[in-house]
Amino acid sequence: MAGKKKSRPLLSGLAVLGLVATSGYLTLELRKQEDRGVTEVRNVGVLNGTGNQAGAADPTGGERWSRLESPARSVLRGADGQVEAVLTDGARTAKLTGPARTFAEPTSTASKVSTTDWIRLMPKPWAKGAENEKWFKDWYDENKESKEDDIFAFAFQYVAGAPQRKDEQGRVFAGDANFGPLNSTGAEGGDLRLEQSDFYDYLGLPYPFRDGAVGTPEALRARSLDCSGFMRMVLGYRARYPLMSSDKSGDGLPRTANGMARSDQGVDVLPLTGIAAKDRPTAIDQLQPGDLVFFKLDTRTGQRLDHVGMVLGHDTEGHLIFVSSREEVNGPTIGDIGGVSRLDGNGYYAKTLRSAKRL
Repeated sequence: MAGKKKSRPLLSGLAVLGLVATSGYLTLELRKQEDRGVTEVRNVGVLNGTGNQAGAADPTGGERWSRLESPARSVLRGADGQVEAVLTDGARTAKLTGPARTFAEPTSTASKVSTTDWIRLMPKPWAKGAENEKWFKDWYDENKESKEDDIFAFAFQYVAGAPQRKDEQGRVFAGDANFGPLNSTGAEGGDLRLEQSDFYDYLGLPYPFRDGAVGTPEALRARSLDCSGFMRMVLGYRARYPLMSSDKSGDGLPRTANGMARSDQGVDVLPLTGIAAKDRPTAIDQLQPGDLVFFKLDTRTGQRLDHVGMVLGHDTEGHLIFVSSREEVNGPTIGDIGGVSRLDGNGYYAKTLRSAKRL
């Protein structure tokens, strides 16, 4: 939760040990319930994501475009009437239909999300009529049937148990990530783990931003991503969305959850109206997979929003699930430790949701 202030009371050593022991016990109990190994991203293989049935094709043939509002967007349907793409005015993230996959994290939750949604980044924001422009036609032809890793695949390459991936130089760019180093000194009432671990901390490499600033990694934070650092890794470093060096310098995705929520990037699907409980948005049916969701979890952060995640989709029980990096689980997760990862209902995260954005 990179939106919190740097200076705050720290946990005592005894408090840390108690929290770690509690977290370990909860994890152990979940493992007892369903001990099926590491997180999985599984290609179901029996669904093709199109909903085709014999004889269901439109006799006139061809694809059809239509327009929807709230937010304004273009929808592409195939000859069979099934949605093939959803493209939102002012946003670069595109929701495409592809082969079905199942995202699961059996060590932390029984929830599973089976989806045909693939989230990819377009080279420029969508606008009404862009389906007739060459840049989009070229991009869509390249991506509409692609099985290359998308934004969801990137995200799950950092959850518990995800194997390391290395580039041609042998440098690790993906694999099981921590939230941050243990906060092992200080007073009671602080956090279990330190925040402010950005993507370049995980990589252990200096990163030159476009405004001239250079992100300098800290060895203590190696292989760590706080909540906004996780989003910056997935959307920025991996998918190549522009990144700011802070909340105030440069252009692109800001550094903190609060900066992201209040920036002019993308489209506000659930506009921020305030941080109090009464400001919880109710129209969550407007959310779609790939949207960023913002939360108010901690009274110590004042008017700042302090957590960010990404909508993954509905699980097999019909609950709207999101993925984020959390200190209770020590890294990216869709798990239930510290609160179920549901945006519907009245759980911890559902009650603290305050806004959402489509980049």
